[in-house]
Amino acid sequence: MDSVTLTSERLLLRTVGAHDTDAVFDAVQDPDIRRWTTVPSPYLREHATAFTEQMVPDGWADCSMFTFGVFLPVGGELAGMLAITMRGLGVGEIGFWATKEHRGNGYITEAALTACRWAFTERALDRVEWRAEVGNTGSLAVAERAGFVLEGTLRAGVNNKGVRRDSWVGSLLPSDLGLPSTAPYLPAPTPQHR
Repeated sequence: MDSVTLTSERLLLRTVGAHDTDAVFDAVQDPDIRRWTTVPSPYLREHATAFTEQMVPDGWADCSMFTFGVFLPVGGELAGMLAITMRGLGVGEIGFWATKEHRGNGYITEAALTACRWAFTERALDRVEWRAEVGNTGSLAVAERAGFVLEGTLRAGVNNKGVRRDSWVGSLLPSDLGLPSTAPYLPAPTPQHR
């Protein structure tokens, strides 16, 4: 599939390529991005090159991962990165990070909602999952503001640089955004107390 460009009120979401390698490399030098995400650490230029020139286009080509650079339309500055990775039929997992200078502006929340709406309406997803290592309160705040429902904690749920760590998990459904699902959803019955 060809890559897609999306716009929101304040952002341009587009694929990244070789011309974005320097911006990606510079952004991921931030220790917070390396700490809370599964990117290599240290993050070398060759990692950024492999990401922008191989991983991102390959993900779009085989529909396994839809990666968007989050850019400010005026000036084209990189504000963050977001991807929806396919995990199964109708299910994707969202991951994201924000550049240090653009945190706290709501850009990643806005980008997540834009990308999820696209995934629900154009890719027929019925569930987008979010996971973050326990303690990553920035990611949790973005997920909650975007409407993700926190579903619990997975023990040893993520492997970050060779260490198993507990992770939070949540989900966003099309109905959470007022959109129809492609498949019927039958929620578990609520227990009745006597």
